[in-house]
Amino acid sequence: MGTVYAVGVGPGSPNYITEIVKKIILDSDFIIGYKYTLNTISDLIHNKEVYEITMENQEKIYQKISRELGGGILVVPFTGDVNFSESEVVDRLIEIFGDVEIIPGISSIQVAASKAKIPLDKSKTITMHISTSIEDKKIELQKALIDGYSVVLVPRPWPKDPKKHFMPSEISKYLKQNGFDTSVMKVYVFEALTTENEIGFEGMVDQLEGKEFSDLSVMVFDQATLESYVNFE
Repeated sequence: MGTVYAVGVGPGSPNYITEIVKKIILDSDFIIGYKYTLNTISDLIHNKEVYEITMENQEKIYQKISRELGGGILVVPFTGDVNFSESEVVDRLIEIFGDVEIIPGISSIQVAASKAKIPLDKSKTITMHISTSIEDKKIELQKALIDGYSVVLVPRPWPKDPKKHFMPSEISKYLKQNGFDTSVMKVYVFEALTTENEIGFEGMVDQLEGKEFSDLSVMVFDQATLESYVNFE
């Protein structure tokens, strides 16, 4: 069996691809990825055997390449950081290929926190972007907000199933239904971060009701207060 890499390629702009990831991609033989992610690395994958996948066909493609890889190098790129919101896919790659080398990338979580000026070490980070139940994560969100933390959150787009669809509008309604005064809760929503299509919303959580946001959205609930080192002298 050859070498398999799972790599993070940043939020969307090629400028956010790290040098080590660029080198791994350039040295590879096979590339398997989703359309948006492949677009991010399009300048690096000429003369490669490239497979664009969807949720429906990814298993078939992974199995095909596992039989054909030989001593070659396979790269599976992920938008953002491979260590965040991608564990279900990475676990499957390990099941199929055995050893998989994981190379981190810059996450939209980091970029969103930076734009909102929210320190991650004093915040909670939550992803709803999974295929399994998110009920525990909803409780985790409530608890973090009650405890006074800022929260950086990746919502879950699932338009074909309204019960699973949990985007900013649904999150706003959910918090209101659970006793939060959403009219005084500051929030940011960033879409398509680092790309030419980047859009940002800043306002109160109640203003999100009825608004539509893209699949590439990150929310930041801002409950931060400034705590510089002079406060501790």
